[in-house]
Amino acid sequence: MGGAMDLVSCGSKVIVLMEHSAKAKDGSLSLKLLPKCKLPLTAKGVVSKVITELAVFENLNGKLVLTEIAEDTTLEEVQKQTGFPLTVVDNLLRF
Repeated sequence: MGGAMDLVSCGSKVIVLMEHSAKAKDGSLSLKLLPKCKLPLTAKGVVSKVITELAVFENLNGKLVLTEIAEDTTLEEVQKQTGFPLTVVDNLLRF
C-alpha cells in the first residue's frame, strides 16, 4: 500500500521520529512508547532507533535502550512518559 513492508523487509535501518507522548481528551497523559504494540504490526523488531522531543532510544540486542535525553528534561520525566522501565546506557548524552 504505502511501501512500509518494502522498507522494513529489505534490511535497511529504520528510524522512527515521533512525539514521546500525547495529552488525552480528558487531559491525562497518553503514552506512546509501550512494552507491546497494541496495533497490527507491519514487521516485528526492525526499528533501529526511536527519536522523540525528549529522548533517543536505540535497539540494542532487541531492547530499546535510552542513549540520549533532551537538555531541558530529566531522566525522571522521560520515565514518567515512557510505558516501560528504562534501560539507560552508562554514558547518557544530552541533545
